[in-house]
Amino acid sequence: MRLENTYLWNEIHQQPEVLRTLLEAERENVARLVEDIRARNIRHVMIAARGTSDNAGRYAKYLLGATNRFVVSLATPSLFTLYGQPPDLRDVLVLGISQSGASPDLVAVLSEGRQQGALTAAITNFPDSDLAAQADHVIGLHAGREQSLAATKTYTAELAAVALLSTTLAGDEDRQHALDVIPAAVGATLSSCTTIDRAAERYRYMRHCVVIGRGYNYATAFEIALKLKELTYTIAEPYSSADFLHGPVALIEQGFPVIVIAPQGALIPRLRELTATVRQYGAEVVAISDDDEILSQARVPLGLPAPVPEWLSPITAVVPGQVFAMLLAHTRGIEVDHPRSLHKVTETE
Repeated sequence: MRLENTYLWNEIHQQPEVLRTLLEAERENVARLVEDIRARNIRHVMIAARGTSDNAGRYAKYLLGATNRFVVSLATPSLFTLYGQPPDLRDVLVLGISQSGASPDLVAVLSEGRQQGALTAAITNFPDSDLAAQADHVIGLHAGREQSLAATKTYTAELAAVALLSTTLAGDEDRQHALDVIPAAVGATLSSCTTIDRAAERYRYMRHCVVIGRGYNYATAFEIALKLKELTYTIAEPYSSADFLHGPVALIEQGFPVIVIAPQGALIPRLRELTATVRQYGAEVVAISDDDEILSQARVPLGLPAPVPEWLSPITAVVPGQVFAMLLAHTRGIEVDHPRSLHKVTETE
């Protein structure tokens, strides 16, 4: 099958329109949620999510923490479902993030939050799902049906929903304007991905790699690594640049692939140092960046053509990773819409 005829190719390219629709359609719902957060003086958010949505939760930890000064934690669902010892959720926003809204363990977290009197909210592509039924507020993703097993458009929609929540809480018009132009930035990034097929051919036989990001793009490292695992069966391990230097750097040998996610921002000096260090040890660097120095050090430079504020960069920086994983899978003869062992809805307890 031609790649352009796959669900995955089309869903990746639907992302600008999905983002545009979400940002227009969900402003009022998010505003109502913000009113409740303020009325109840909530300062702690606990996020329940799995898989790709868990990576959106990692982004929320940084964004809601840095911009809105909230304490943000990721839930441990087994405390609710298997141990029967949930934490005290009073004065907490319990936020479920799930494409399907169907996993029983995530539903259990919101249900317990509701029983304890917590404010509950869901970000989901299915507003009539079991998860949404336990939420006081529902933010829809407006992604349409996602038929490929690997989530792409729902992931960036989840990031945008989190960004809309943060921006509305902040009440900052400049941040709102920056968010409003994100669909166009994603479109420009997609248009610039025309050379990634050569990178996919180069790494056709890659079996191991690491993916490195930090700060807001720590989430991006996890998401790109997940896409490489799901679609290409590559053992791809995500790290922050700091954690990687605390031991895993010993993995590096001549030709070892290191994917570095490095949009402009506060971490650029450290990511430049990291890139130089792994090159010194013999790594081949694949760089997703808009920084000329980092791109010049990369064996495979994947430039980001539409610079955005660092806090929004995960929405654009993940796109070359999605395309790379898709093209690498196609190069290997893998059916990209149906990678082995996966199901669209995974229900865990």
